[in-house]
Parts: sequence; C-alpha cells; structure tokens
Amino acid sequence: MEDRFNTIAGWTLGAGIVALGLSSISGHYFRTGKENRPEKMGYAIEGVAQEGAAADATPFEAYLAKADMAKGEATFKKCAACHTVAQGGANGIGPNLYGVLGEGIGQGRGGYAFSSGLSGKGGKWDWASMNSWLTSPSAFAAGTKMSFAGITDPQERANVMVYLNSQGSNLPLPPVPEVKAGAAPAAAVAVVGDAAKGQKSFAKCAACHSINPGGANGIGPNLAGVYGEKQGQGRGGYAFSTALSGKGGNWDDASLDAWLASPSAYAPGTKMSFAGITDAQERANVIAYLKSVK
Repeated sequence: MEDRFNTIAGWTLGAGIVALGLSSISGHYFRTGKENRPEKMGYAIEGVAQEGAAADATPFEAYLAKADMAKGEATFKKCAACHTVAQGGANGIGPNLYGVLGEGIGQGRGGYAFSSGLSGKGGKWDWASMNSWLTSPSAFAAGTKMSFAGITDPQERANVMVYLNSQGSNLPLPPVPEVKAGAAPAAAVAVVGDAAKGQKSFAKCAACHSINPGGANGIGPNLAGVYGEKQGQGRGGYAFSTALSGKGGNWDDASLDAWLASPSAYAPGTKMSFAGITDAQERANVIAYLKSVK
C-alpha cells in the first residue's frame, strides 16, 4: 500500500515538474510577459494617419513665399504626359494649363470635357483651391477623371503652382499670415460650406450688398462674382477704403474667411461696420454661396 502511494506521489510530482517546464518554455516562446511587449503594438496601415501624429501647422502661404519656379518646372514634367502648358497648346488626356490660375474651375479650356465632379465645383482656381486639388484630386472633386494621386509634399506643390502661375496667369502671391510671438499656430480644419444655407445667412448682408450679376452698388459693393477677384478693386468703381484696397491679393477661401470673421481686424480702417460672423461653419456657408454666384 505504501509503495503504491509513493508511486502515485512520484508520478504526480513528475507531472507537475513537466507542466511547469512547458509553461516556462511557452512563455519565452510567445513572449507573453509584460516586460517583453513590443515597443509598438499592432502595425501601421498605409495612408491612415497614426494617432498622435503631429500635423504640419506651417501656413501654405509660407511655402509659396519660398517656392522655386525652376524646381516646379522640373516637377511639372510628371504632368506633361497628360497636360501641355504652352500658350495656344492643344488639350491632351488632360486640358492645356496655360493661364489656368484665376480661371473658372472645370470650365473653358478649349471645350475640354471635364467631369461633372469638377465642372460643378464652382469658383475659380486660386492658391487655396489649386493647393487642395494638387494634394488629392479625388478628394477635391469626387468622380474626377484625373487619375494622379496627388503631391504630398507642400513645398513641391508650391513650386509647381508658382511655375503654373508664371505660364500666363501671374496672380499676386498671397501674404503669409502673421503668427504672434509665443503662440502656437492653430491647425487648419477644413469646413465644407453649404451654399443654400449661405444664401439664407446672406440676408444679413442684403441691407448693404446686392449680389445679382450686373447689380448696382449700394452702401457696400455688389458681390456677384467677387470670389477670385482682387481685394478692394473694381466692383464698378466702388470707393473702397485704402485699408482694403491696399491689401493686395485675391478673394479666396482663406481671405474671405478672415474678412467675414472680423472685417475691422482684417483691414483696420475699413468702411465695413459689420462686426463679423463668429461661427466658422456659417462663414463657410456664406463663402460657398458667394462662389456660386458669378
């Protein structure tokens, strides 16, 4: 009886030693202990921004200010398989791009057949819209015929845009926004405007501004087709303040947003008595409406 007990005890002890050994071996093999966790859990998916990744807060105007036209011409060679840029050049797979900056988006170009996604965008090719387009054509105009994925490097985009501008457009470069000392620049957040809602908001402006094509100026200038035009210029000879007429540049998304947020801060001494629109979405809606009225 005692021998049987000793035998059972021996087998039990042996089984325990074997189990302990297997547990140790498997723990080392699969590295389940916390001290052996990978430095980075999971794996990156190409094209998806990683959590905590810092966005480039440099304003695009700063890249334009230091753009290299020669480098832009060199980069444009990537586009030459589909686009010509010579004055009077024929369209190819894509439209001829001579003088394209400042023109209507998805319009003209010798009758080129643009996609409805692009021809329906409205507005003009300015610095902001061209930057968005070159970053990702498919994101800018869903359903576009443009198969090019885009240019991820902002400086390379700026170089190309300055080169295109030299080919028959010659728009003035936009001013670089000032950043107060010690203040971190805010990350830009794209707000998509709703033109129909913008039209309703524009009722606040109708006491001073007309917006019908060919309409007369009132207390303020007629605003039909103002998007893409020079700031504080034209408008049927309207007498702008020197503060606004001296700003330079064209009315694009960025400048209109800053103006609508606070006219007096944008152009100190302006004749515009309206305090501004504090809500970013409402400003985007009004801008979308202004783009739609040509």
